[in-house]
Amino acid sequence: MIDFLPIDKDDLLERGWNEVDFVLVSGDAYVDHPSFGAAVIGRVLESRGYRVAIIAQPDWKSIKDFKRFGRPRLGFLVTGGNMDSMVNQYTVSKRMRRDDMYSPGGKGGYRPDRATIIYSSKIKEAYSDVPIILGGIEASLRRFAHYDYWSNKIRRSILLDAKADLIVYGMGEEQIIKIAEALESGLPVSEITFIEGTVYKTKDKKRPYKPIFLPHYDEILASKETYAKSFLIQSNNMDSVVGKPLVEPYRDYFVVQNPPPEPMTREVLDSVYDLPFMRTYHPIYEKDGGIPAIKEVKFSLISNRGCFGGCNFCALTYHQGRVVQSRSHESIIEEAKKIISESDFKGYIHDVGGPTANFRDRACTKQEKHGVCMNKQCLDPEPCKQLKVDHKDYLNLLKELRELPEVKKVFVRSGIRYDYLMADPNDDFFWELCEHHISGQLKVAPEHISPKVLEKMGKPKREVYEKFRNKYEKINEKLGMKQFLVPYLMSSHPGSDLNAAIELAEYLRDLNHMPEQVQDFYPTPGTLSTCMFYTELDPRTMGKVYVPKNPHDKAMQRALIQYRKPKNYDLVYEALTKAGRRDLIGYDKHCLIRPRKSSHEDNRDKQHKKETTDVRQRNKRETDGSRTKKHTNSNRKHKKRTRL
Repeated sequence: MIDFLPIDKDDLLERGWNEVDFVLVSGDAYVDHPSFGAAVIGRVLESRGYRVAIIAQPDWKSIKDFKRFGRPRLGFLVTGGNMDSMVNQYTVSKRMRRDDMYSPGGKGGYRPDRATIIYSSKIKEAYSDVPIILGGIEASLRRFAHYDYWSNKIRRSILLDAKADLIVYGMGEEQIIKIAEALESGLPVSEITFIEGTVYKTKDKKRPYKPIFLPHYDEILASKETYAKSFLIQSNNMDSVVGKPLVEPYRDYFVVQNPPPEPMTREVLDSVYDLPFMRTYHPIYEKDGGIPAIKEVKFSLISNRGCFGGCNFCALTYHQGRVVQSRSHESIIEEAKKIISESDFKGYIHDVGGPTANFRDRACTKQEKHGVCMNKQCLDPEPCKQLKVDHKDYLNLLKELRELPEVKKVFVRSGIRYDYLMADPNDDFFWELCEHHISGQLKVAPEHISPKVLEKMGKPKREVYEKFRNKYEKINEKLGMKQFLVPYLMSSHPGSDLNAAIELAEYLRDLNHMPEQVQDFYPTPGTLSTCMFYTELDPRTMGKVYVPKNPHDKAMQRALIQYRKPKNYDLVYEALTKAGRRDLIGYDKHCLIRPRKSSHEDNRDKQHKKETTDVRQRNKRETDGSRTKKHTNSNRKHKKRTRL
């Protein structure tokens, strides 16, 4: 298929190619859509005239797949996929997942653990002297020494473990073009040390210009306090204006991170999404049932990148940064027209957003010249006085989309930041959101309600969510619409003890809400919350933080959020007893659960259940016997009539 990037030698012959410039190896199946990083990088390089081939989910047990296209002229590009391969493979309880939404038929087993490292080692085995450039979320978040939850230890920079040459961190479109041009000019990959948004290794500590030296890897291994301090330095240098080169020393190398690149202009961002994506998975997966991940994005539109929301458990700021970049209305409308032309489009645009749907611009004008504030967040603990709060542009975009022919509804599902919405004195967007852009329920993320937990999460106070919820209900009531609010909640986040979990359970009791799903905190690389999880310190203050790590303690916290489920009774009972809150065990309306039954009551219930079962079985036998008798008599009459 000439419209997709080549996936085998036949595709090369069809294009008349004898060799390729880059081979892009991905842990995901090949989906040619702008929501998939490998497709974006491949198309960006193609737009500049480079020949790119894709090896999607190669067999990592041999080098055969990695030699499919022969030696690439310029290098291998390696990504673990749209998700960190360990998160993709394992639940928070470290159990292997059965499914994989980025694989054929949604089945697991198509990628290895630590895919980026495994793929790189196989490439080195096949072609020891070809440059290897790492990218994607897995490499981006592991660019320095990091806590690895799955092995419960500090691992080195993935650049060293993968024996690769460069890491492209962040989204990578502009970096990869500069790398390609440098390689094309004949520059050795070891000399490509000057590109913003990249990480390289060197034995010459004088190579980076005026850097900040992080603690030595051995010091980080020896001290959790040192690890926390190192992470804070990294967090404070994630902006193109204020960020400095960072150097992490090892025994044999210095790992150097160049400052982040400048945010993409609207014109450049538009040009990426205007590339000729096929907008679906490669036809080779059709026989296996396709790639399920496309369902979530096929009829959705990405309008922005970056987030100044500052949730401490989210790795987005470490990957995309805090400066919001947005596409033009024209670019988004053009993509919407492509969606409308799809044969299976039913009139519904499923989403218009990004990391945070209602962010369309920088948090403040100061960021343009002075960068983001190092030790201050835009929304936490209160919205900054310099914050620009304006939903007009986003509202106008939604109006334009819903006026397109054949569009019945335009939904917003990718995360409304409700504290930003509440900071807007103009209610027009709130009313339009409820009237036109919600499909029966709106999902938002208060995550918790305990002040001490919210502070560690970087989330707004409980009162902000309460005001939002009340306003949401009133607007829907005035519109005559019955629409629900579904809060995302998280258990076992650093700072959350049993008392905080009980406080959340009481809040849910008062709301008469029982969440169907609860997310345990998942310590992934690149987040401040993960740093707190490992060190039990808040790197901002170096103060101690309570961290629930014992699986049983975490199970109790999760059970408290779903205290009504019968299977959780024993855990909830234990948690309330342990916390000295037996006042919540009883028959009053404020109680979470009933008292345990006495052995006499329990035996009585068992006897009653047995007697009831016996009666039902006896009745069933009598009914079945009666039916059999009637059936026999009916057959006899039928035979008699037949004889006559």
